[in-house]
Amino acid sequence: MKVVLFSLLVTTLLATHSHAASPSDQVHLLRPQSGAAGKHIHGVNCLSWRLAVETNSLQKWTLVPEACEQYVGHYMLGRQYRDDCNAVGEAAAEYAKSLKLAGDGKDIWVFDIDETTLSNLPYYARTDVAFGAMAYNGTKFNEWVATGKAPAVPGALKLYKKLVLLGFKIVFLSGTLKTYREVRITNLKEAGYHTWEKLILKQVGDKGTAVAYKSAKRGELEKAGYRILGNMGDQWSDLLGTHVGNRTFKVPDPMYYIS
Repeated sequence: MKVVLFSLLVTTLLATHSHAASPSDQVHLLRPQSGAAGKHIHGVNCLSWRLAVETNSLQKWTLVPEACEQYVGHYMLGRQYRDDCNAVGEAAAEYAKSLKLAGDGKDIWVFDIDETTLSNLPYYARTDVAFGAMAYNGTKFNEWVATGKAPAVPGALKLYKKLVLLGFKIVFLSGTLKTYREVRITNLKEAGYHTWEKLILKQVGDKGTAVAYKSAKRGELEKAGYRILGNMGDQWSDLLGTHVGNRTFKVPDPMYYIS
């Protein structure tokens, strides 16, 4: 079944970039209390688990419940995930259009990268990762990042293009190590993100939690005179803390938790 899910992933990602493909061809049923083969899962409602994750009611979890691996896989590969991302992107675009920018180049929109603007689904669909149901392996993940093959997250590129046309300056703020700066630049451009004001990556001296790191970097931006009008991420740690901006937007990610 994991091999099948990976094959569906490839098909789905290709369909995302093809106007000829019918979205209905990529729909997978979401079974909140059963696996992909319909076998009932006792004691776990995976839909409720995902809701708790997205609302930040469930915190500091380390693994997707084994019973929910196939549910999460179906969600991430199916149309619902794409619809959810598009809904967030459209809400963000409507908010952005309502603003009057100063025109001095200091109005910025902050984007996270992983699972916000670039998707790591080709990696997370692997049998040795299992959509976050297996323990995180930093070495393997960094090997994937080094390939520079992450596609755009559904809906994110469309929002990005609208923001650029509206006059926003784009800042990418990521926990990716600075070692991968050139790879990330190439990957972002190949995925369609061709211009930005700053690309902020993590350096050796950046300590503490993701909340502390991103709060500090956003603080530096504001100290430099930038106004954070929008802030988008897939983790609550992208959106909590200080200097979060005028409004935040979260795209779904039930595959991992970063504090």
